Amino acid sequence: MYGTVARMRLKAGMEQELARQLADFEAMDTPGFVRTTLYRMDANGNELLMAVVFADKDAYVANAQSPEQDARYQAMRALMESDPEWNDGEVIHETSA
Repeated sequence: MYGTVARMRLKAGMEQELARQLADFEAMDTPGFVRTTLYRMDANGNELLMAVVFADKDAYVANAQSPEQDARYQAMRALMESDPEWNDGEVIHETSA
């Protein structure tokens, strides 16, 4: 699996809109998409970490390079105070209960 972890700062009051945009994406059945996890930081409620996982790097890159994803990103970026910090990489371990 492959994906990204993004650190972002939302504009005040934009958390629900971000959640709606993410739900819209998740409903699209994007090839290779596995999951998104969104964290709100205790220290600052406007700071979020988002982990997105795809089945493999090829699926991740294909989505990231699509014009449709760029349009979705631009809509998401409008909710933020500044550009997010992206950290892409291979998922090397995962555990669930």
